[in-house]
Amino acid sequence: MKTHFGHWLLFFLLTFSSSAQDLGEQYISAWKAFYPSEALEAGMLPSVFHYEDLSENTIAQWLEFNEQILTSLTQPNAPIDPVDGRLLRVQAQSEVDTWKNLSKHTNSLDLYAELISDAIPTVIKADYLLDHEKDDLICNRFVSMEKLASAAQKNLKNVSKDDLEQGLENLSKSLTYLTQHDFKNRGPNLISRECPAMDSAIQSMESLKAFALEKFEDNTLPETSILGKQEYDRRLKLYTDSNLTSTELAEMALNEIGTVRDLMAQVSKQYLLEKYPTKNLPKNDREIIDLALADMEKDAPLNSADYLQFWQQLADSAVAFIQKNNIATLPKNQTLRIQTAPESAGPAARIGWVASAPPFDPNPMTTLNLPSIPDTLPKQEQVDFWASFNKPFNRMIVIHELFPGHYMQLKISRETPHRLRLLFPYGIFIEGWATFTEKVLLDAGWEAENKLTLLAHLRKRLENANRAYTSVQVHCNDWNQDQVLEFSTETSLLAPQFAKSLWGRIINSPLQLTSYYLGGAQFTQLLKTEKERLGDKFDLKYFMDTIMKAGPIPIEEFYDIFKNTSPN
Repeated sequence: MKTHFGHWLLFFLLTFSSSAQDLGEQYISAWKAFYPSEALEAGMLPSVFHYEDLSENTIAQWLEFNEQILTSLTQPNAPIDPVDGRLLRVQAQSEVDTWKNLSKHTNSLDLYAELISDAIPTVIKADYLLDHEKDDLICNRFVSMEKLASAAQKNLKNVSKDDLEQGLENLSKSLTYLTQHDFKNRGPNLISRECPAMDSAIQSMESLKAFALEKFEDNTLPETSILGKQEYDRRLKLYTDSNLTSTELAEMALNEIGTVRDLMAQVSKQYLLEKYPTKNLPKNDREIIDLALADMEKDAPLNSADYLQFWQQLADSAVAFIQKNNIATLPKNQTLRIQTAPESAGPAARIGWVASAPPFDPNPMTTLNLPSIPDTLPKQEQVDFWASFNKPFNRMIVIHELFPGHYMQLKISRETPHRLRLLFPYGIFIEGWATFTEKVLLDAGWEAENKLTLLAHLRKRLENANRAYTSVQVHCNDWNQDQVLEFSTETSLLAPQFAKSLWGRIINSPLQLTSYYLGGAQFTQLLKTEKERLGDKFDLKYFMDTIMKAGPIPIEEFYDIFKNTSPN
């Protein structure tokens, strides 16, 4: 049950040049050995019998492996599908960046602390294991935890203040867990006798805490949450696998903001003229938009129960619309659960999320966790909250989140024979696709009678461009939180609920935030090109099905795919 990554990699390097096995499959095998916890989260259940080894030697071998993969991908007739080869190149480059350029193992105490913290609970929660398998695994995990603590002391050179605090907190929680948890009514003392490595693991964790405090408490790195232009550009190039620069991205996004604001003014004016034909409209576009948005926000859920019922009806309506209008082939078996986000989710409960099934999960249920707010909060706070999640917004966002957006795309693409695409999807595909589908259904007539739904889509489109633009401004031009909030609400017209949560995402996921705008724009251009190329022969259902079946690959690859195939 122990990890033999080093032995496996040595064998691989000795046979690499003569092996005809698909490079993607070779990489997945090595990735599972180096990242057993991530492999387990992806649904690869046998990975539960292994755990991470972050010794200096293992990391060096992993780096060598990735560099060898990059070399092999440059060879003529490399044994891998060309599209998969591109994704593999991006993935291998990312690993080299993480462990060589960013040297994550030398500057993050919490990297080790999180793994130590998760080691035992992961086994306890593994209902698919027999009791004796759990017992053996728990003992093995203590050995892994001791090795991780030892590796941390050998590898760490510098850490930031936040990382030190988070790492120490996780270590303290782990020590409390090990000394107080009953481990299925057997108690820590009995576990210690059954697993002698438990005491050594606890000692190594206490030693790591003391080491970190002594070495770093008064000598932490300056906080580096702001990337700077050079680093942002480097990461943007890696993330998009392109030569796009931050300057170009900001210019594109700002142009989009101006374009969409003009469209919002037009739609708002049309709505107000129809709704209030006897009233005089303001001459200022912003005032016109604000009047329409005010009406949109009044059409809001009353509470969580009302919201949940509304969404269940919306999902059924979206399915019926797609089927009636022949937009895409619907999945045969629905594996979707819609529920209110639990309050225990913290800040995430305020915005909601889709908990997609891992790509290799044997029970691939997807859960849509709807935004929620406690009924115990002041009434006005609840009213303001539900105004942000108004019904026109939801009539549009159901497309993005469910049909044919995230849920449907991920459900269909998980059936692709290309495992590499499921493990290492192209960065801007997922959110780009969901964003793109909003316009596809609206253009097909979804909510055609309701201009407020179209206005909600345009507001979301404006938000997507704002995300990309403010991401660049913060990391490249020193914008602070107040500047982001002001620009987002005054220029990009974000709802307060979304503007308030933006700063954290800019700091923690600056590149991912660009995917909504960049991916949506690329899919929109692809659709335009295919319609022009095929004319009357263009088949929307074939177009949508082909993309979802291919999986999350670089979007420009679809140009050749469509040229080399044709609708039946």
